[in-house]
Amino acid sequence: MAQSAGNLVDQIAQLNAARNLVLGDAAFYPQIVNGVLPIIGARSRVELRRWGAEFLTETFSSPALASAQKEQLAATALQTLRETLELPEKDTMTLRYIVEAAASLYPLVFRHIINHPEDSAAWENMTAIKDDILRRWDTSPFPVKLCCIKFVQRVVQVQTHGLTDPRRPEQNETSLAIVPKNHSLLSLPHLEAEASGLLDRLLSVFQEDASDPLLVNATLNSLAILIRTRQSIGNKIINAILSFVPARQARTPVTPAVRVGVKSMERTARALMINIMKRNPSHPLASKMQQHIERLMQSRLETVDDSSKKRGLPTEPTDGLDNTKRAKLDAESPPLIKIPPLPQGPISYAQLFTLTEDTGLSSFDVRQLPVDLLVKIVVPVLARVDQSAMQQSVDAVRMRYHTLQKQQAAQPRPPAAAEEEDDDYEPEYQPMDVAEPPTAQEDALSAGPADLQPDLVSLGPFVLPQPPPLTEGEATEIGRSAVGRVFDMLVSSGVAPNTGKGKSQQNLGFSRLAGSTFDRDAWVTLLTRLATRAPAGLEVDSKTDQDSSKRPPISDSIRETLYRYILEDFRGRVNVGIMWLNEEWYNDRVQMKFTASQRAAEDEESSVPLHYDQWSLRLLDGFLPYLDSRDTKIFIRFLSEIPEVTIPITKRVASLAKDPERVNLCVQSLLYLIMFRPPAREMCINAIEDVYQTYEESRPAASKVLARWRPQSAAIQPQPDQQTLVTRTVGSENSAPLANGA
Repeated sequence: MAQSAGNLVDQIAQLNAARNLVLGDAAFYPQIVNGVLPIIGARSRVELRRWGAEFLTETFSSPALASAQKEQLAATALQTLRETLELPEKDTMTLRYIVEAAASLYPLVFRHIINHPEDSAAWENMTAIKDDILRRWDTSPFPVKLCCIKFVQRVVQVQTHGLTDPRRPEQNETSLAIVPKNHSLLSLPHLEAEASGLLDRLLSVFQEDASDPLLVNATLNSLAILIRTRQSIGNKIINAILSFVPARQARTPVTPAVRVGVKSMERTARALMINIMKRNPSHPLASKMQQHIERLMQSRLETVDDSSKKRGLPTEPTDGLDNTKRAKLDAESPPLIKIPPLPQGPISYAQLFTLTEDTGLSSFDVRQLPVDLLVKIVVPVLARVDQSAMQQSVDAVRMRYHTLQKQQAAQPRPPAAAEEEDDDYEPEYQPMDVAEPPTAQEDALSAGPADLQPDLVSLGPFVLPQPPPLTEGEATEIGRSAVGRVFDMLVSSGVAPNTGKGKSQQNLGFSRLAGSTFDRDAWVTLLTRLATRAPAGLEVDSKTDQDSSKRPPISDSIRETLYRYILEDFRGRVNVGIMWLNEEWYNDRVQMKFTASQRAAEDEESSVPLHYDQWSLRLLDGFLPYLDSRDTKIFIRFLSEIPEVTIPITKRVASLAKDPERVNLCVQSLLYLIMFRPPAREMCINAIEDVYQTYEESRPAASKVLARWRPQSAAIQPQPDQQTLVTRTVGSENSAPLANGA
């Protein structure tokens, strides 16, 4: 006996060495398989049969071994597996490995029979193994049942029609699609009917009232391959899964094992349908699968649990002073807030209701805040206050009040003063001429505050001290920074006009209120009037200003910023320049009129600083170099809408004729002013005449204007030298024939 045990150990060791050899090099598989088949046959010991079944399972499922070699080895291994399977001695591990090996062998043998119909022995062995496995499916232990499910899945996959490519028949998967219709061993109707019956038997696990979670999960995992590779039966499988509700598989009493099983079935079914929709988002049953996934996620095992149907613990009211009942109900107590003790001595109402230890918060006088602001603060705070903390605070104040009442009731009342007879009554007084002892004065001073009743609010109104006055330089810097921020806002945001009001609500016309639309034009109006009207009467003429080192006023800073703002995009911001110059001209006229009305006859002549001429010329000098012939409309609009055209302005316009390409721009602009601005007509005609005389390229265009508006101009009349030359030429021509004729 000991010798046989030693031989068994040696044999197992040799077999393991052979296994390690083929795992290292798959080329040795044919030799090793043919060598170990006699050792692991039906007449060998159980340990050897178990090892042999496991080795054959590894061999026919190994991806390192080619399919052609597997087909050759399958015919020799089938006989050994059949003989082992038919033994009366049933070893669970051996049976499990045989079923796994049969699942790997069935597609190989099926393809071998298709190509070699004369090998009927191999198909007979495979059919016998298949029938034996199907008989053991329902009666075998769970490990064998799980392997049987995999075997049935392989049989159904092989015995149904799959996709084929006639150009490469060797690459087609094994299915009924590659079986010839006149095959001698394989009958297509019989095989297809058998596959349909096995599929129904496989799906019957979803219709049973109480299925084992292991079998359900194994079936779901095996069906994923059939859905992906066999479209003809895919919808049938999906409909069977959609009718499966894992929560119905639970039966009372619901134990933790039952809960875990139901959850595992829900998770496996959900994962299967999610993978199907990922591979084929346009699947015809995608919407139903999505709905079923949502139902699985919402389903809960507690719906069938009787314990969940019991009524919950009652919610008993508590007074906030005692947690005994709450502790008996095993409920979680709310967090307790810290209540500071009351100070010794007399207590005021403020101290009674103060539950915080923050000195700054408790000493704040709320009377300083207006009532409307308090309402805006208190209402949202009360809406968000914690109910538990609020109840504890009210209970704390109530307890304080009850304690104070008990203390006052326990204190003895002071005895009433005995009524003295009128005869014995003598008023106590201290003569004013007698000095009171110093000790008595100190006692009176120290006893005075103690006799006073405590004030309800210890602090009075608090007034912030006045800030130190700003110097002129600081005020100027603050003003410049404010103006700079407004301009930055205009440049960065580009606020569009406010179209919130309808046309009927907008007050248009001369009676409209400037700057009331809160758009970009309103801000520009505000800035221009700050620069022009705000410092009116506060400025002095620059000629009389002796302090040359003094910084320019804020109005000039705003003007400078406006000037730069317009030049950054003068074509798009020409309306800003027009608005600004109109404000400057209007302010100059108002200041001149006001100064004239305030000046008496005997006063010296007073001067008013004028800004229109200065900034209009500077603005023209800023953008004239950048104008071209395409800016005619913009430039004419600017000249037509500024309030006054002066001689310096016409000279600036005439300077455009220096550039031959801008002669038409110059002449057309001056012609527009001549036609539509009569007060400036003579100045513009003079400018045209000067252009005609100075720039030769402008004469064709300027002569037309002068011929219409100033035909008597000497500029367009012929020169005297030219007239004499013409006269002489004509005279000589007329006199020549006479001379010759004479």
